[in-house]
Amino acid sequence: MSLAWLDEVYRAALTPEPPFTVSEWADAHRMLPATAAEPGRWRTDRNPPLRGIMDALSTGTAIERVVFMKSAQIGGTEAGLNWLGYVIAHAPGVMLAVMPSLDMVKRNTRVRIDPMIEATPVLSERISAARSRDSANNTFTKAFPGGLIIMTGANSASALRSTPARYLFLDEIDAYPHDVDGEGDPVALAIERAATFRGRRKVFLCSTPTHAGASRIERAFEEGDQRRFFVPCPHCGGFQALSWAAVKWPENEPGKAFVECQHCAERIEERHKAAILRRGDWRATAPGDGRTASFHLSALYSPFVTWGEIAAEFLTVRKDPARLQTWVNLKLGEPFEDRETAPLAPDTLQARAEDWGDLLPAGVLVITAGVDVQDDRLELEVVGWGKGEESWSIDYVVIAGDTTRPEPWDALDKHLARRFRHSKAVPDLPIAAVAIDSGGHRTDQVMRYSAARLNRRVWAIKGRGGPGVPAWPKRPPKPLRASLAPVHIVGVDGIKHTLLVRLRLEDVAGTGVCHLPSDRDYWWFAGLVSERPIRKFTRGVARIEWIADRGVRNEPLDCRVYATAALHGAYAAGFMLNEEAKRIESASYRSADEPSPEPQLRRVIRSMWVDRPKWLDR
Repeated sequence: MSLAWLDEVYRAALTPEPPFTVSEWADAHRMLPATAAEPGRWRTDRNPPLRGIMDALSTGTAIERVVFMKSAQIGGTEAGLNWLGYVIAHAPGVMLAVMPSLDMVKRNTRVRIDPMIEATPVLSERISAARSRDSANNTFTKAFPGGLIIMTGANSASALRSTPARYLFLDEIDAYPHDVDGEGDPVALAIERAATFRGRRKVFLCSTPTHAGASRIERAFEEGDQRRFFVPCPHCGGFQALSWAAVKWPENEPGKAFVECQHCAERIEERHKAAILRRGDWRATAPGDGRTASFHLSALYSPFVTWGEIAAEFLTVRKDPARLQTWVNLKLGEPFEDRETAPLAPDTLQARAEDWGDLLPAGVLVITAGVDVQDDRLELEVVGWGKGEESWSIDYVVIAGDTTRPEPWDALDKHLARRFRHSKAVPDLPIAAVAIDSGGHRTDQVMRYSAARLNRRVWAIKGRGGPGVPAWPKRPPKPLRASLAPVHIVGVDGIKHTLLVRLRLEDVAGTGVCHLPSDRDYWWFAGLVSERPIRKFTRGVARIEWIADRGVRNEPLDCRVYATAALHGAYAAGFMLNEEAKRIESASYRSADEPSPEPQLRRVIRSMWVDRPKWLDR
């Protein structure tokens, strides 16, 4: 063994590692598990725009904060996972990874993080196999030589303020609560954990946006240098950022959508996409604050979604503002600018009221009901629903009486047992699902009433405001006691917003159109529009709050919200509007006095709910 050889080894050991970017690490080491859409070795060239985003997270850059405002399924979370792997294998330190809720953390660990570690040898060598009793490697913690990954939900204040961290990965921040446990904005709480690492910290904010002016990711994007991905025209070579305004298609052929070059007006076809993405680059469009690199990417850049698919979906949702907002957020990756927050006049709605007679209109496919509970009465709206959630207010009933006594509830039973005659030759339609508010009055009584009628899909619900709360819970809740029904948490703000924009539709029929009956009085119409959304700022964070008009009862609005929640509960139970539409549309019209055969009614009800979860029958 020569001295020269020892000297060479000694010098090599002291030489620092050459600069290594996140994308280089991912291309060299990251393996996608067998459950991935494209298993095998990760290739950044498959989705070239992600390279600039990932490399901004590399330790060799002076950037402290990376913001990614994006469409859905564009690779934001995968870029974050590559960064996580880079930290474990190449730049050890403490990372705090935050998702909107603890439940999402559990799912993300099981579906994404654990499979990535298991499939990537350089990571599995550093992290032992997960064991339920292993405090170093479990659902919420991944320990490795020189560092630690702590994963938590934005709904846990204690976890957000417990550990200093050099790296922060904040995913889907627009779905975070506005305030967590009374301690303030969860994003601010998390960023405070990296305060001591100023100059060396890396913060990754990633999300699809929501409402313009109230979107966290929009605000963070605007604080940065607002980078957009410019691609060259295959005809003239002129660079441009892809925008929805440039997407065109032949009449009635959205599947042939193309991008019109802003320089030469030639067609950039779908077949050109892979080539122009490889030649594209990120360009800043604003000066920024010098420490934040902010990126925006829409589904127009996605290698997994065609321009034709995006255009076809736009034509489907463009007349329904609620679904259009989802399309703008998830496909364009842009915040939805709500121009429809001005109050609606009750007499404007009353002037559009209709008279459709004693039979259900032909478009009604399913009926739900919403019940509001007060100390001295029950109020009930019966709503018929059609394709595209076109709706008809079938009936509105006020049941007076002390709701601690059985009489109002017995009367409610009779109303909920009614059958409604349809204008086509089908059995009389029953009320398929009912949502009763348990959040304000007679809570235990509502839960007991629901418990005895779960097999009839009479559900106790409680409204919850704020962003990210679904119209119906994704998993069935558990009852507190055997004698009480489970309480379903429903996202009332989203339902109210959808109703408000749909009430503005003036089409005669179609997706989202609300048909209102002429036999209601002015105060029912006033109650239906008794609340309006306004923006408020709490500790610098914008939020949408619903403000009620003084002197106007809002029970008609609440009942419609609950009836809509019941429809979403019916979806969860397996009901499909499109299948029911085919059945009713294939029937022939009948006369008003033609009876409905009861055996056929039972068969239809059974077929509507054959796939319902077993927990509904408990």
